[in-house]
Amino acid sequence: MTDDRRREIGSTDAPAEDELVESFDATVEEGAERLHRTTRVVLVTGFFGGLEVGLGVMAFLAVLTETDSHLLAGLAFGIGFIALHLAHSELFTENFLMPVAAVVAKEGTPLQLLKLWGGTLVANLVGGWVFMWLLVQAFPEWHATLAESAHHFIDAPFGLQSIVLAVLGGSTITLMGRMQQGTDSDPAKLVAAVAGGFLLAGLQLFHSILDSLLVFGAIQSGEHITYGQWLGWFGYTLLFNVLGGLVLVTALRLFRTKELVQDRRQDAAPDPERAGSEQV
Repeated sequence: MTDDRRREIGSTDAPAEDELVESFDATVEEGAERLHRTTRVVLVTGFFGGLEVGLGVMAFLAVLTETDSHLLAGLAFGIGFIALHLAHSELFTENFLMPVAAVVAKEGTPLQLLKLWGGTLVANLVGGWVFMWLLVQAFPEWHATLAESAHHFIDAPFGLQSIVLAVLGGSTITLMGRMQQGTDSDPAKLVAAVAGGFLLAGLQLFHSILDSLLVFGAIQSGEHITYGQWLGWFGYTLLFNVLGGLVLVTALRLFRTKELVQDRRQDAAPDPERAGSEQV
């Protein structure tokens, strides 16, 4: 009875609230667009993502150096996410909800998802490394802040706290993307970007891409940190970022809209009768 009543008062016959239907369709369509990009577009978009999020790191270091407050610096870091949104570039961790939803809805393939993930991840790191080299040369007075920030992550022992910080890092940025996808208001999207930056940088959550830029900068400034140490931290942080984004955000939202997923899969499935008539 409840579902029947919802259908009566809603503007569509879809098995979910109208707003949820619109958001789901937009999520799948955006995810499908990302999955069908060429390798060149994936790499260029990811490279720009690494460069542009570096603006947030630059603002973060400037405020942290002057105030020694991670919370204030976290607010400044939101500049990086604003740049990502307005410039239409992406981070690897923004590609959990929308592309996965498209694959589940049969609007893309797992191979396309792996290409998107792998290409964006590598390009983010390369773009971030390049930006941090420029930053280190431009602001030598920030080297001590860079070193301290990098050691916070590199020296963290692998354990429950580090795992949970990485899980929260992945879920936070995935939820930020979901919030931006769920509204047509540009000011609301910018608020979500600032809020995401505050939580990630201000609370020092573990994020495989963002924190890697701090480590790259420390290495380039001459700090005694090796790329091997970075890789050890990066490996488990990346894994638990993915788990946080997929389990705490993506899987739960796909479960919430499972009827819509089923309808979309049916629409995407080839019609046997139509296929047979085309062969004749």
